[in-house]
Amino acid sequence: MTVEEAVAAAFREEWGQVVATLIRVTGDWDLAEECAQDAFTQALDRWRRDGVPRRPGAWLTTTARNRALDVLRREAVGARKLREAAMLTAGGEPYDDHDGGDDSGVRDDRLRLIFTCCHPALPVEARVALTLRTLAGLTTPEIARAFLVPEATMAQRLVRAKKKIRNAGIPYRVPPAHLLPERLTGVLGVIYLLFNEGYAATSGAGLVRGSLCAEAVRLARVLARLMPDEPEALGLLALLLLHHARRDTRVDAAGDLVTLEDQDRTAWHRDEADEGAALLETALRRGRPGPYQLQAAIAACHTTARTAGDTDWADIAGLYGELVRLVPSAVARLNRAVAVGMAEGPDAGLALVAELEQEGDLAGYHLLPATRADLLRRAGRTTEAAAAYERALALVENDAERRFLEKRLVECRSAG
Repeated sequence: MTVEEAVAAAFREEWGQVVATLIRVTGDWDLAEECAQDAFTQALDRWRRDGVPRRPGAWLTTTARNRALDVLRREAVGARKLREAAMLTAGGEPYDDHDGGDDSGVRDDRLRLIFTCCHPALPVEARVALTLRTLAGLTTPEIARAFLVPEATMAQRLVRAKKKIRNAGIPYRVPPAHLLPERLTGVLGVIYLLFNEGYAATSGAGLVRGSLCAEAVRLARVLARLMPDEPEALGLLALLLLHHARRDTRVDAAGDLVTLEDQDRTAWHRDEADEGAALLETALRRGRPGPYQLQAAIAACHTTARTAGDTDWADIAGLYGELVRLVPSAVARLNRAVAVGMAEGPDAGLALVAELEQEGDLAGYHLLPATRADLLRRAGRTTEAAAAYERALALVENDAERRFLEKRLVECRSAG
């Protein structure tokens, strides 16, 4: 592995921990990001000279902490912040997750910072976007694509959220345990979108970013232990496990996408799938079904089907109907169109896709024309399908998905 690759891997795996630690000890969001970025820049030079350290995360945290101390001294921010930052040195290991001295019950720096970011004074979308940017290291374009908004719009939201925190004097701390539920929606959304970006990267060469998926699962586990009586926390963990169980089969040896119906089900991680199904049952027994539990139930329909042909698409379509009733998003409706198309025939799915195309909420989203193309292909209308695949290819930014769409396009042109 080259130094450049080592730094890139460290960024994917360690960025959130480094920034979370710096925010906790300095209380300054921008300073934390700036010093973390500086540490990664230094790593490129220092690791070439000295070699990649045994624990890259500890090296990066220490380097970023020292940079923050220098800035605080130079700008004379105040003795209290200097003392707090110096505690990292006095406390010994600078890379440990610990409680930070509050009474929330949160013992994980990154999860604590997610709760801190998800302050009720901020709009829900701003909470999620800001946390993804700060702790997950996602770029503004990646977050914009996750929310299906223009990059400039997302950049403005991030700036406004930071200004709101500064001007309103929102503290960098986790609230007491009895106030945690009011922030749960934002926290669930952050972990869910973090997993989604790892599960199907919006851009880049690879489809799957395994470190992001693993981190999202880890955070979901911590959250479920922290709030065991919240069925949606259990539902989210169940959902992530049910999807993560298929991680080894989603791409082939060449890195090309493998569709769900073509995946080798014997290679799925049955222990994780079984754990997810059990968690879902526990959540549903609480009698408070929510969006994450419904999505987990949909995922369970897939993982429990012995073969692709055994999939109960009618049940899945019904579950999506309930999900759309709770969360009437365009993406949920698109997924329902796929399920209806599989359960009732391609024409039924195409009718629902046509409604979404007319409304325009998913304009620029490559999966809309890609879904239309797949339904047309299944209906034998290959010439129309080829045109839809061309529209999808003009919008897709992930290389693995692009190759898959190009393959389908060639098949349709050959058949036509």
